[in-house]
Amino acid sequence: MSGQRILFIQTQAENAGAQEVSRLLGEHLTNRGHTVQHLFFYKKSEDFSAPPDTVIVRQTRPSKWRFFSFLGALYKAIRDFKPDCVFCFQHFGNVIGAPVARLAGCPVIVANQVTAPSLINPVVAFLDKGLGIVGIYDRVTVNSNFLLDTYGRYPNRYVSRLDLIPQGFETKDWAMDKTSAREELGLPNDVPLLGVSARLNPAKQIDRVLAILAKRPEWHFAIAGQGPDFERLQNEAVKLGITNRVHFLGEFAPSQIGKFLACLDVFTFPSAAESFGLAAIEAAQAGIPVVANDLPVLREVLHANGKPCALFVDVMDAEAFANAIATMLNDLEVAQTFRDRSGDLKERYSLNAMVDAYETLATGKNLSAGKQQVMAVS
Repeated sequence: MSGQRILFIQTQAENAGAQEVSRLLGEHLTNRGHTVQHLFFYKKSEDFSAPPDTVIVRQTRPSKWRFFSFLGALYKAIRDFKPDCVFCFQHFGNVIGAPVARLAGCPVIVANQVTAPSLINPVVAFLDKGLGIVGIYDRVTVNSNFLLDTYGRYPNRYVSRLDLIPQGFETKDWAMDKTSAREELGLPNDVPLLGVSARLNPAKQIDRVLAILAKRPEWHFAIAGQGPDFERLQNEAVKLGITNRVHFLGEFAPSQIGKFLACLDVFTFPSAAESFGLAAIEAAQAGIPVVANDLPVLREVLHANGKPCALFVDVMDAEAFANAIATMLNDLEVAQTFRDRSGDLKERYSLNAMVDAYETLATGKNLSAGKQQVMAVS
């Protein structure tokens, strides 16, 4: 299989999970002889690490007054590239990108569900369901059994297009000791350091960690990311009197996340809704003990060879959340147990297996009507 022209369409250009997946796919499919282009509706982050051959249709989010102009520019960009296959990511990438790609004559269109359903506007979810039923999407990928079960309740004409493709990832190991990594990032040494990497929005519930810090004066907290919740989180840190122990580090390029993880004693993941939880998996695989919110999808994906790869806790229970973190910090045997399981995640989420599956979709060879293609997940 070679020589396909493959276009990845996403909503916003920023360093987040869905963008990391398309970056990895693009890089590896290019190495396999395909011609790849990445297309984003607009630029969200000034620190965005754009992959090669990236097109950004607008530098800012299109206003409703300029929406039709934006659609025209999007249509032209797709027509100019002449893709054999389009992969759409994120809910707006699906419901806007797929119909425009179909109008532009693209023969194979694959929608990718990478957003927790509870975070999708009901109107957008309704449009997505309709596009799948009428066949604007040829296939629809999901990256967890949680999402497969969710979309498996849709009408059969949608369900028959579903493909479960576990999300492969690039290891984030870093050849630097903790002390050196902290010095390079300006973080204090000789303190217990919690951390999280995420797009800063309220659904990530990062304020749950801030509330704990107010009662644990010896702990520090490093935050990697940017987003609309940044100012509120800063204000909350001021209100709690913990600004000297909360370190906002901004957004990291994918190639630099390993350096951030190398600084940490515990990775906290209090998110209220996830479709996969790539950041937590990357941290666990890098050998950083993870304390995660007790969500079914996180229990599913942070699990390998029959064993959990994180401590799960109801983060709404502040005392239980703090005690779980303290266990990871103070019980060296427990922390080492989870570190020892990190390699199992790398084996479970094979990057090559993910690329193989997307390459097969790009050729259009498994688009037979009514046949659900599902990759097995251990």
